[in-house]
Amino acid sequence: MKKLFFAIAIMIVALSSNAQEYKPFKVDLALGYAIPGGKGAKGGVLFAVEPKYAVMDKLNIGLRMEAAVVARGYAGTNIEEEMEVDVKASGSYLVTADYFYTGNHKFRAFSGVGTGIFTIAGASVSSGSEEVAVGSSSKFGGMVRSGIEAGHFRFAVEYNLVPKTKLDTGTSEKIESKNGYIGIKIGATIGGGKK
Repeated sequence: MKKLFFAIAIMIVALSSNAQEYKPFKVDLALGYAIPGGKGAKGGVLFAVEPKYAVMDKLNIGLRMEAAVVARGYAGTNIEEEMEVDVKASGSYLVTADYFYTGNHKFRAFSGVGTGIFTIAGASVSSGSEEVAVGSSSKFGGMVRSGIEAGHFRFAVEYNLVPKTKLDTGTSEKIESKNGYIGIKIGATIGGGKK
């Protein structure tokens, strides 16, 4: 009888602890607004998909794939007049890590970092009668973010740290393209609920 009671007690403890565990795999889908820096910059939309795996209850590792459609900003030695810049899509592929400050899965704040490759789309910049073509390139960069998760809803603000691109104008004037941008995102999490 004691063995049966002990076996039932172990099953109850195992089942109750299992009911509190969460699935380790989830995918974040997000839409948002991208805010680039620099003169002539224009904000645009962004879309991101980020599969993640919870290595611990408070730590997720993921792969962020994002596309941002913006007009990049420019800085130079003699840029004073208005510049027209093409709007282009750029992408990124970053390995990410998010740390959650609490184990409460109904509402929790987090901070995260990421590093990887940013693909910068080509564009053309025109100032008066002069036009400069900017080729596409890939740059190694990073990202920092903070936000909240409430159930399967997610809100985050990210700053994407991407090195500048130097433009060849054929003159002594030096112009740089600012590639970094702030992303404000809302989205949903698929998976990651209770087992």
